Amino acid sequence: MICLERYWRGILAQRYYRLKVRPYNSPMSKPDKKTGSGTIAQNKRASHDYLLEDRFEAGMVLEGWEVKSLRAGKAQLVDSYVMIRNGEAWLLGANFSPLSSASTHVIADPQRTRKLLLNQRELVKIMAATQQKGYSCVTTKLYWKGNRVKCEIALGRGKKMHDKRASLKDREWSRQKDRLRKQPA
Repeated sequence: MICLERYWRGILAQRYYRLKVRPYNSPMSKPDKKTGSGTIAQNKRASHDYLLEDRFEAGMVLEGWEVKSLRAGKAQLVDSYVMIRNGEAWLLGANFSPLSSASTHVIADPQRTRKLLLNQRELVKIMAATQQKGYSCVTTKLYWKGNRVKCEIALGRGKKMHDKRASLKDREWSRQKDRLRKQPA
């Protein structure tokens, strides 16, 4: 009886040690906060061509091969924009390059129109601005929020050439100020 008692105490101690001191980390366990967040792609040209004002966070309706290519970082937002049609927002012009290993059984269209998920209030605001005030709705970046892909879109008014020069001048001046501050006196 004493021998069996020692045996079970040993087993329980091993299990306790395994659970408390050295937790089991498998690839299927909970993802770290670092892996679940981060920018996938940015549209730097949008901030150069447009004066961006209102920003919105939208979810995306994606297929499986698109998620795999986004995890690999194969997305481009250079000429992407948002169009409102029949009370729904659609992302046009975004290019998600398919992975050769992930999309063998699916006919993948890299530039297909993707649906964006927004509140009705946000849709009305975007629709009113694009139709009446002369704004454009452009995509600024794609990023992970938890295990979901989010798309940041912004209402922007087109910049003239002198506006672009002025913003470039301001940016260079701020860089030069930072350099001067960092130099030892």
